[in-house]
Amino acid sequence: MHGAQMFAIFKFCHRRQAIIWFTMKAPQEKASKQPRHTPLKASTLSETIFQEVRNRLQRGEIGAEDRVLDYKIALEYNCTRMPVRQALLRLTSEGYLTGTTRGFILPTLTTQDIYEIFEMRRLLEPPAAASVTGLLNTEQYAALTQAYDKARRATEENNAQLLTDANIAFRSTWIGALPNKRLQETIQRFADHAQRVRTKTLSHPATQSIVVHGLKRLLDGFIARDGDAVQGAMQEFVQNAQQQYILLAQEATRT
Repeated sequence: MHGAQMFAIFKFCHRRQAIIWFTMKAPQEKASKQPRHTPLKASTLSETIFQEVRNRLQRGEIGAEDRVLDYKIALEYNCTRMPVRQALLRLTSEGYLTGTTRGFILPTLTTQDIYEIFEMRRLLEPPAAASVTGLLNTEQYAALTQAYDKARRATEENNAQLLTDANIAFRSTWIGALPNKRLQETIQRFADHAQRVRTKTLSHPATQSIVVHGLKRLLDGFIARDGDAVQGAMQEFVQNAQQQYILLAQEATRT
């Protein structure tokens, strides 16, 4: 492979480290890879890969130029491609990835796609969030509070990645309290799709302030166990997210 060529490197370290994709020039030597000492079952491995890839997508760490390559993941795990393909095909069926002849990539979202995603969020999230006000436990209240505090600190530091992480943690906590697993998965999926287009907006101070204000309203409603307050706050939160995306998209077209 020539030095001018680019390629994607996949690296996974179990538990404490994450999956990393990045693009770089071809190195002079390949680092030796240590095989996994305790092989995972195919189903467990497939689920692990699914969760880790989705986490990276949520955080915006897989870009439009990146390719997720099944054979590299299989080599890293010293396994066949089957569990890897299962995970990537599942991500594809849920709209996270698109399959090509050269690996898996992010799908291209049209303006209509984005409007439909936010419409689904407006229909699902407000009543769902309101329904868990009496179901949250002490640990979940603590997790919501911690996520809000992280979001506030991120805004003070103008740290878009930290704010993204806080937003994901807050959302995952209340969604995790839903007793309906299918509803959990559906809401999470549409929220993840929206997160893709929102990542760039979170670097703007005005958007950061709106997000933190929205999380505070939601937190107060959850703590008060006020379903109506939570439903109203979530409706506003989703609406503001869409409006900020539209405003910044319009600004981008004018520049």
